[in-house]
Amino acid sequence: MINWKIESEKYKDSYLEDLKALIAIDSAHSTDEFPLGKGPAMALKKYLEFGQRDGFKVKNLDNIVGYIEYGEGDKTLAILAHADVMPAGEGWHTDPFNMTIKDGKVYGRGASDDKGPGLAAYYGLKMLKDNNIEPNCKIRFIIGTDEESEWTGMKHYFDVEPAPDFGFSPDAEFPLINGEKGNTSFTIKFNKDSNDDVSKIILHKFNSGLRENMVPRDAFATLSGFKDANSIVSSFDKFIAENNIDGDISLDNNCLNIHVVGKSAHGMEPKNGVNGGTYLADFLNNYELSGNASDFVKFISKYLHNDSRAHNLSLNYSDEVMGELTMNVGIMTFDVQSGGFINTNFRYPKGISVSNIKEQLVSNAKELNGNVENISNMEPHYVDPSDPIVDKLMSVYREQTGRNDSDPEVVGGGTYGRMMTRGVAFGALFPWTEDTMHQADEFQPVNDLILAISIYGQSIYRLSCE
Repeated sequence: MINWKIESEKYKDSYLEDLKALIAIDSAHSTDEFPLGKGPAMALKKYLEFGQRDGFKVKNLDNIVGYIEYGEGDKTLAILAHADVMPAGEGWHTDPFNMTIKDGKVYGRGASDDKGPGLAAYYGLKMLKDNNIEPNCKIRFIIGTDEESEWTGMKHYFDVEPAPDFGFSPDAEFPLINGEKGNTSFTIKFNKDSNDDVSKIILHKFNSGLRENMVPRDAFATLSGFKDANSIVSSFDKFIAENNIDGDISLDNNCLNIHVVGKSAHGMEPKNGVNGGTYLADFLNNYELSGNASDFVKFISKYLHNDSRAHNLSLNYSDEVMGELTMNVGIMTFDVQSGGFINTNFRYPKGISVSNIKEQLVSNAKELNGNVENISNMEPHYVDPSDPIVDKLMSVYREQTGRNDSDPEVVGGGTYGRMMTRGVAFGALFPWTEDTMHQADEFQPVNDLILAISIYGQSIYRLSCE
């Protein structure tokens, strides 16, 4: 039998070389050249190049999803990873697309989500092939290209290929995730008001946020029509000091430009971040703004600011198995010419429905002339802990880490694992490592990644050969 840990160490140099090539591809930016953007398509092709190089069967499905295949059989084990990443954003101390190894850690966009873990799972599969281990089922390592948005690529795979029988996604954390909360997003729009009161302060622009599943770090606003700029500057300085956040304010051509700096984080747990957008709206709500700008900032300040459990919306809810409902305010924009836009993303447990959430949002938005629309939804997903896939993966994790008291978990994050009835999320963030997914200076320790290769190799063996 293979000593998986010793074997995985042999791949360290080649793994890091391949990871550097993947991280070098900015796979967050979209163009019209490919269905889901050139960057994600190039990262997909890079994965498939690895597969061809290593002697696997590969297939590219329309530049939006592809797979690397090994073995034969009536059943299919799927490993579902993604090649796209979140936008880099601001605040990095290294080049996000030039992999840097510092203090034993790999820095770069995708190091933790999901290029580092996805490639580790690929190398786990490669270990089986290189050691001439023949599985008793078909194994497909499937790569999607828009996991951070609409899942169009992976949905396309399930439309044109037979559904896998069971599998896992290396796109979360260890020990194992057997339950994922529901994931639904809403927009709240505020129309332009043509009858602006010129005696009030004009909010020309407000911008914060890159994606609905990312806590916004930066927020920007431009104001005019104020009577005392110095008073606003003084109040802002006091506000950021009292709230322990960063920011700056400047006067330019009779306009005040305001910048608030928070901390980005994965939207599944907004408490890990500091939402620059809601803080900026909370500050602006101290002033009389003209038109619908007043409704826009008041809604954010009153109902969304510092309230990841949605108490102010009367949507706080908790389930014994799946935990609390959480809310992330991912995108907030306002333009004096077109009005306001807010995107809210909820991770909800069983026991509360999308219609419940929408009804309450509509009720609260109505008083401030906001229009609510539900734009996406995925129902809660749960695999019983007694399922063999949970049992086998957990046994490998416990054996390789020595953490025999570890148990499967339910989280707010959404992974491709939920696309399979018998699908779970499995690694590669370890409990002892800081979670930097969706943040500046995203990293993963080198030793963690090599251990993940070892765990994935043994896990794929147990799922496909025993």
